[in-house]
Amino acid sequence: MHKHTYRNSYLAYFLVYNFYYLSWAMFSCLISVYLMGKGYKAADVSLVVSISYFTSLIAQPFVGELSDRYSVKKVNIISLILAMIGSALFVFSQNLILITINYSLVLTVMNSICPAMEKIATASPYRYGKIRIWGTIGYAIGTQMAGLLYDFIAPGAIFVACIITIALAIVGLLGTHPHIDTVANADHDVHTKDLFVNKKYLIYLIITGLFFGVSSLGNTYIPSMLTHDGLSTSFATTLLSVAVVCEAPLVFFSYTFMDKLSNKTLIIIAYIMMLIQYGIYAFDTTLSLKVIATFIGKHPAGMLLTMINLKVVFTIVDKHQQITALAFIQTMRNLSSIVFTNIGGHLLDATSYTMMYRVCLLILIIGMVIVLFYRIPSGKNTKLFRKV
Repeated sequence: MHKHTYRNSYLAYFLVYNFYYLSWAMFSCLISVYLMGKGYKAADVSLVVSISYFTSLIAQPFVGELSDRYSVKKVNIISLILAMIGSALFVFSQNLILITINYSLVLTVMNSICPAMEKIATASPYRYGKIRIWGTIGYAIGTQMAGLLYDFIAPGAIFVACIITIALAIVGLLGTHPHIDTVANADHDVHTKDLFVNKKYLIYLIITGLFFGVSSLGNTYIPSMLTHDGLSTSFATTLLSVAVVCEAPLVFFSYTFMDKLSNKTLIIIAYIMMLIQYGIYAFDTTLSLKVIATFIGKHPAGMLLTMINLKVVFTIVDKHQQITALAFIQTMRNLSSIVFTNIGGHLLDATSYTMMYRVCLLILIIGMVIVLFYRIPSGKNTKLFRKV
C-alpha cells in the first residue's frame, strides 16, 4: 500500500541535502588545521587543496556532461560511492602523497556532483528553499562535528564519520526522482561547444572565477587565521558553524527575491558582501570584527552566487545542457582556486594573513568593475525559486 511513499518524498531530499553537505563540510573544513597539526606548512596545505581543485577541474565537465546525457541519479550515486572509498583510504594516509591523492578523490567527487545537486533542488516537487535549507543546516552541523571530533576523539575520526554520512546521502538519492531535461530528450542538436560561443556565458565564467577563487583561498585559511588570533579549534569551528547558518535566511526566503531582482543586481550584491568581508580581513582589525565579517561574507555571499549561477544559466543557456554549464562554472571556480591558493599559501608563508587578504581585496575590486560593465538579461520572473 505504501510502496511508493518514499519515492520523491521530502524525507529523501532531506537525506540527500543534509548528509551530502554535512559530509563535504566535515571532510574539508579543518584540512588546514589537520595538516598543520601534523607538522605540514601552509604551502603544503595549499598544494593538497590546489591539486584537489585541479583534479576537480578535469572531472567536472565530464561528470556534468554525463549528468546531462544520462541519469543524474545514477551518476551521483556512483560518485558518492567513490567518495566513501576515498574517505576510508584517507584515514590511513600517512604521507603527503597519499594525503593528496585521497583528499583529491573525495573533493573531486564532492565538487563534480555539486552542480547536479543544485539543479536537482530546482527540479524537485518542492520549493528550492525548502530543499536546499537542509544543505545549509547539514554544512553547519558538519563543521561543528568536525571540531568536536578533532578536539575530543581524534582527528582521524572525522573521516570515519564521513563514510557513514555519505552512505546516508546515497540512501536519500535512491528515493529522489527529479524532472530534469537531458540531451536525449532534446528535439534539436545540442553540443558542449555551443557554450563557448555564448559571449554572455564566457564573461560570466570570468566573474565567477574571480569571486570563487578569492573565496576558496580565503575560506581555506579562515580557521587557521582565527586560531592564530587566539581562538581554540573547537571555538573557531563553532563560529564557522554559526557562519554557515547565516546563509539560511537567504536560502529559505530565496523565493521572495531571487526571481524578482535582476541577475546583475544580484551579482553586485554578492560582490559587495565579499568586499566588506575581505576589507575587514585586509587591515589590522579586532578579532570581533573579523568574526562579524565571517558571518556576513563567508557563506552568505557564496551561497547567494551559487543561487545566481542557477538563475543566470537558466536565463542564458539551453535547458538541455544546464548541468554541463554549471559544471564549467565549477571548473572555472577550481581553476582560479588552484592559482589563488598556491599564490596565497606562499604569500602567507612569506608575509601575514593581513597581506594575503589585501591581495584578495584587490582582485575583488577588479571583479566588481567587470560586473558593472556586464550586460546580461535581467532574468526577472523566471519562477525558478517560487514553487509551492
